[in-house]
Amino acid sequence: MSIDPEIAVGASLGVREFEWSASDVILYHLALGATELRYAFEPQLTVLPTFGIVAPTFHATEPPAVVFPGIDIDLASTLHGSQQITVHNPLPVNGKARACGRIADVYDKGSAAVIVTEYEVADPAGTPLYTMRGEIFARGHGGFGGQRGPSARTTAPDGPPDTELVTETLPQQALWYQLCGDRNPLHVDPEFAARAGFPRPILHGLCTYGMVYKSIVDYLGTAVPEFQARFAGVVFPGDTLRTKLWGGRFETYVDDRLVLTGAAGTPAAPA
Repeated sequence: MSIDPEIAVGASLGVREFEWSASDVILYHLALGATELRYAFEPQLTVLPTFGIVAPTFHATEPPAVVFPGIDIDLASTLHGSQQITVHNPLPVNGKARACGRIADVYDKGSAAVIVTEYEVADPAGTPLYTMRGEIFARGHGGFGGQRGPSARTTAPDGPPDTELVTETLPQQALWYQLCGDRNPLHVDPEFAARAGFPRPILHGLCTYGMVYKSIVDYLGTAVPEFQARFAGVVFPGDTLRTKLWGGRFETYVDDRLVLTGAAGTPAAPA
C-alpha cells in the first residue's frame, strides 16, 4: 500500500537545520520577476516572507521524493494542493533556522489522497520565525479507507473586487525558479510533463504563489503576516495572471480559468 494512515498521521518529519544568504534571497526574488531595488539590491533588501517556504530546501539539486513515514508515492502522480505561511517574526537577510515537521493529516478523497504537512520554523535561539502548512494532492492514491477531510470548495466573494492586479509570467520563468531548490522535472521536461498528463511543462505552484503574494504586497504597500492559497488550476510559463482582490480574499485567473484562491491576511487597504 502506498499510504498507511495509521503510520503516517502524526509522524515526525524530523528536524532540518538550514541557512541562507542575501544572494539566496535575491535569487528567489529574481525568479519571481521581482526586480525592484528593495528586492534585488542588498543595501536596501527586504525579504518577501514567502521565501521562508523554499528556504529549507533552497540548495537542493535533486528532484523531490514523496516518501514519508507510511507514504511512498510516485512524484509524477502528485500536485501541490495548497500552501499557507504564518509569519511570527521578519526574516533576516542572512540567517540560520531549524524546521520541525510532522504529517498533520492524510485525507482519502476516493480517487486521490491529500497529504497535509506542517512545519514550525525558529531561529537558533528558539525564537519562532514562521509556520508553514501544505497539502500534496496525490492522484490515484485514494481508496485506502481514511477520512475524507474538509471540502476544498470555496464561495466566491460577493460584489466587484476592490482591484485587479495583473502579473506577467515569462516563458523561461520555470527555468529560473528551479534554481530555488525545486528540481521537479514536471516544470522543465516535456516528456515528464506528458507522463503526468500535461501538454507541456507547468509553472511551479510556489512560483505562482510567490508572484501573487508580491503583487498583493506591492498593492497594499505592506507585507501581510499570513498568506493561504489553494492551487485550483495549472499555470504555464508565459501566462498572464489576473488577481482579483476583495479585502483579504483573492482569486487569480489565467483568462477565465481560476488557478489560485485564498486569503492574504487582513491588513488595512491602501489610502
